[in-house]
Amino acid sequence: MQPTIAAAIRGALMERDVRTKVMTTRKVARDWQRGKLAFAFDVEMPETPGRPDAPELLMPGRMPKRRKGGSERGRIALWHALAHIEFVAIDLALDMAGRFGAAMGRQFVSDFLKVAADEAMHFALLDRHLRTSGSHYGALPAHDGLWSAAHETRHDVAARLAVVPMVLEARGLDVTPMTIDRVRAAGDERGAQILERILDDEIAHVRFGANHFADCAERMGEQAGELWKSLVSRYFHGQVKPPFNDSARLAAGLSRDLYTALA
Repeated sequence: MQPTIAAAIRGALMERDVRTKVMTTRKVARDWQRGKLAFAFDVEMPETPGRPDAPELLMPGRMPKRRKGGSERGRIALWHALAHIEFVAIDLALDMAGRFGAAMGRQFVSDFLKVAADEAMHFALLDRHLRTSGSHYGALPAHDGLWSAAHETRHDVAARLAVVPMVLEARGLDVTPMTIDRVRAAGDERGAQILERILDDEIAHVRFGANHFADCAERMGEQAGELWKSLVSRYFHGQVKPPFNDSARLAAGLSRDLYTALA
């Protein structure tokens, strides 16, 4: 009997070992592409994914402030924070496909498994870069607020799409070019190239979210822009704020009129 996509995704989500989660996620995406997994949702997704013993996860208010400037400690803290974002993004994409795939269909599953595989690759690149600096993922504490957006929108695919790809990931489009410039100015060309690769992929990830959100709005008989503003106001507890990378956002399917209305 063919294994199911839901069981495969849940297995990857529950994996606690960092390296194994990366490899398992990429295998799930490959197996799905090759038709080795049945389109069946016979198990539920976990409320919380498997987490490694390290890093220690802290609430935002308890996180140590990163020092500005070009110190070695500051550079390691930056790369560690970026690696943690990509590690949590693996689980966000897996959960999106596994939790909502039955209702949203095969293309939705394919798109978000591709996102999960990309995030796994991004994490591996960042962790390897950390190791060249004499550190590794888990060496510093990390932010525990990233999964909360997934938890709060676990019953509503439109809300999940509105907040995770179209707000949180879209914010990455805004800040990454400035980080690339800073990293390159510090002489870290390899780091800059990694971030450029991530930025290109994240544009596609936000576009997946925007396209599937538009489909949701159409199914619901709602105007996509008004629905997005309503859901973000309800479920996103931060601010949608400039500066915006308008060209990257437009390439990802986000019009300026949409997000400036909430800025």
